[in-house]
Amino acid sequence: MTTVLDTKFSPIDIEARKKIDIRAGDTIRVWQKIKEGDKTRLQAFEGIVLARKHGLEAGATFTVRKVSDGIGVERIFPLYSPVIDKIEILRRGGRVRRAKLYYIREKAQSEARRKMRQTLYSKPKEEVTSSVSTEENKE
Repeated sequence: MTTVLDTKFSPIDIEARKKIDIRAGDTIRVWQKIKEGDKTRLQAFEGIVLARKHGLEAGATFTVRKVSDGIGVERIFPLYSPVIDKIEILRRGGRVRRAKLYYIREKAQSEARRKMRQTLYSKPKEEVTSSVSTEENKE
């Protein structure tokens, strides 16, 4: 926080933001202030942290990814942005072997493709049972 003649330039508590320990693999919820007309409201963005860049310097950012209605959505948040109201850490990532988890993008795509393939080529169980029951009725 910079003070010159007791004037604060930053509307956020920079020291508190520095203490937030966000790592790749953590599941977090970022509460963001959104201004609509003359009103402001809070909106949450919950997802997995893919990357944390630029350490604790002024331009520090973190990337959060979530899947909304089957579509992957990523947002890059500046750590010291006054638009961010609060950051909640919901779940720790455990042991993550990489600093940047960009491979999760391709992993999610391949899983979605695999699920689509399963639904396309597999017959629903209802059709199989109904065809067997109609054959028994004919005899």
